[in-house]
Amino acid sequence: MPAVPKPEILAAFEAAKGFMPRDEGLALYAAAVEAGRLGLPLLEVGTYCGRSTILLADAARLHGVQALTVDHHRGSEEQQPGWEYHDPETVDFEVGLMDTLPAFRRTLHRAGLEEHVVALVGRSPRIAALWTSPLGLVFIDGGHTDEHAGADYEGWAPRLAQGGLLVIHDVFPDPADEFTGQAPYRVYLRALESGAFTESAGHGSLRVLRRTGAGIRAPR
Repeated sequence: MPAVPKPEILAAFEAAKGFMPRDEGLALYAAAVEAGRLGLPLLEVGTYCGRSTILLADAARLHGVQALTVDHHRGSEEQQPGWEYHDPETVDFEVGLMDTLPAFRRTLHRAGLEEHVVALVGRSPRIAALWTSPLGLVFIDGGHTDEHAGADYEGWAPRLAQGGLLVIHDVFPDPADEFTGQAPYRVYLRALESGAFTESAGHGSLRVLRRTGAGIRAPR
């Protein structure tokens, strides 16, 4: 039976700013709990205000591992002023740019999960280039352009241990259903075509792939 977060964790998830539906969040949580059994960190690319981080952090807590979350906290393309998913409350008016880091920290504090999360603040490819340790889970939910989604995959998927899980959000095979572009779908196809991954589960726009082969190399 899939793991289900406690009511207080689910309540914190639903109270946090973000765009992940409840059912997809539950699928992410189940994947994170499964991956946590490897005893390795669980990594998320695309923190925003910490909605999905709550689920990864609680799964990490269950297994005594750390959740890692990567974001520059200046917002992705669709969250900038004038775009559909822009939230004026996340703007730092002193510098005139988005800054979701304070909201993220409040989210974790309210959920009581701060000690289970390491926030890596910066550009995903730059942080990935410095990372050498194996990971139990990589959750790709950052920028939705081919450039950014592709770089997240190239930087982090090679760090997955054998048996680890690659989770990709906003996978829309039908262009009529997408709302932020089909780059995550192309990353999903690329992962399958690499021969390194086997599809494990899926729910809504969330896809879960297990690393079962070589096929990809860690960046140098």
